[in-house]
Amino acid sequence: MNLKEKLERHYLAFDKNRISPDPLEFLHRFESEPDIEAAGLISAVFAYGNVKQIINTLERIFVLTEGRPYNFITNLSSYDERRLMELKHRFYTGMDIVVFFRILKYIYTKYGSVRNYFIQFYDAAEPNLKNDINSFSVSLIEYAGENTKVTNGVKFMFPLPSLGSACKRMNLFLRWMVRKDELDFGLWKEIPASKLVIPVDTHVARICRELKLTSLKNVSWKMADEITDNLRKFDPQDPVKYDFAICHIGMRKLKF
Repeated sequence: MNLKEKLERHYLAFDKNRISPDPLEFLHRFESEPDIEAAGLISAVFAYGNVKQIINTLERIFVLTEGRPYNFITNLSSYDERRLMELKHRFYTGMDIVVFFRILKYIYTKYGSVRNYFIQFYDAAEPNLKNDINSFSVSLIEYAGENTKVTNGVKFMFPLPSLGSACKRMNLFLRWMVRKDELDFGLWKEIPASKLVIPVDTHVARICRELKLTSLKNVSWKMADEITDNLRKFDPQDPVKYDFAICHIGMRKLKF
């Protein structure tokens, strides 16, 4: 069996029935597009650390939102902020989390959706979303800086590919929003799946090195770009469709 056949086989095998444990499972709790999108950015921003820790943090956050993340964000109150202050996730402090939710409230109040905000930076002429992500993140860090000192935690929420970051969590969020199958939602129809870049973490990097999809040792935007370019040979229109399977094979220590 050649690599394309293996990739396709694993893509089909890792369907919705095998979604857990993964932060994506939280998006599937919701039916309305505003809730799915809001849950998506929240889940992506906290998707670092071991998966058990990620799931525990997200469970606590979504309990606070009472199953209505969009409503919670748009009506964010000082009482809500006090409850958010009690949370932490690895090196996100309670205040970092409050600032994040203030950023979300700004986006939804002024632009109506994260899609509307992101699309203003989208350039269809670019080969991928590198510069769009960079502009999106820079603008939100600048907004946060207008009201408070921007901490390393907040900067980590919105990493910059221009500084070499693989931007795993932002690429993950974009995968969920742009691609469409039984796992991903395809809510952002303005952006073709061919523009996506694979979300690379240590699991994806290890498997992709074994498969000779990257020659690089360190996780970076350059690595993510190289892996995506190689996956594009197997599916030019949807190269990132293999991401979920690759990630979970690595995470679950399965043989590819």
